[in-house]
Amino acid sequence: MKNLMEILPKNSGRDVGGHVAVRHQGGRHKRFYRIIDWKRNKIGIPARVDAVEYDPNRTVAIAQVTYTDGEKRYILTPIGLAVGMRIQSGKDAPVKVGNALPLGFMPVGTVVHNVEIKPGKGAQMVRSAGAQAVILSKEGDVV
Repeated sequence: MKNLMEILPKNSGRDVGGHVAVRHQGGRHKRFYRIIDWKRNKIGIPARVDAVEYDPNRTVAIAQVTYTDGEKRYILTPIGLAVGMRIQSGKDAPVKVGNALPLGFMPVGTVVHNVEIKPGKGAQMVRSAGAQAVILSKEGDVV
């Protein structure tokens, strides 16, 4: 999974000249940033959850998924997602844990996370560990 990780640079409180700009910072473990799939744009292609991993850069656990076409990605792990489960994205996916659907295709009362503000831009809301939102009502195209 090395292609899904990159080294997170450490500034250690130094500025561009190398001088201390912020005291009491520096000296931490080397971290790798895990590249998360915020868009979930593999529409209609099922995936299998291979592992649920700890991520030192965020409060929520991440799941390593492998799509049937062979591509691997990291996604945020919702409560109830386990190793071996099958997930899917798109408006035709069933409403169950781990699947990504447009909000307009989910029934009222559904608990959601990882919400996009503008379609196709990627998730921007409800991404922290334990965070959840509930679909309260739908009126026309507005959810």
